Amino acid sequence: MRVTGVDPMVREMRSAVRGCAGLRAGLRAEPGADVHDDRGVSTIEVVILAPIMILFILVLVAFGQLVDGRGAVDGAARDAARAGSIQHDQSIAMAQAVAAVQADLDDTCVDGTLQVSQTSAGFEPDTLFTVEVSCTIRGLGSLGLDIQKTLTTTASSPLDPYREANPN
Repeated sequence: MRVTGVDPMVREMRSAVRGCAGLRAGLRAEPGADVHDDRGVSTIEVVILAPIMILFILVLVAFGQLVDGRGAVDGAARDAARAGSIQHDQSIAMAQAVAAVQADLDDTCVDGTLQVSQTSAGFEPDTLFTVEVSCTIRGLGSLGLDIQKTLTTTASSPLDPYREANPN
């Protein structure tokens, strides 16, 4: 049994497939034909995309160093506030705070940019000893690029009412 309505459609599809195959074969067979050659396309893609990928990686490194620097400055401010809050005298407290910050940020800050200041008023028991730490870090210094960012943070610690008594 033969269905007559489907036959012309099947014949049409078969001829279209044969026509495509003939075109493909014809392009390969003629050496002088205008053939679109894909050789070298991946090389061009790599040449275009490689600098973009490297730039993307450098930006990630810069953000990583910025986050690392922010964490270091925050930690140094906390250490400075705590070191100062357990002292008995304001001048000794600031000296200890500066020493703590310098120990924490020894190789993080650009030379000469580290600043430590007390932002709280007074030095009475049961109040807060607050310090502000400011430092300029290099964004991509390890890669030879001189991109700098100044980070500032504040930390507080309560003045210990049982801190070491004044030796004088």
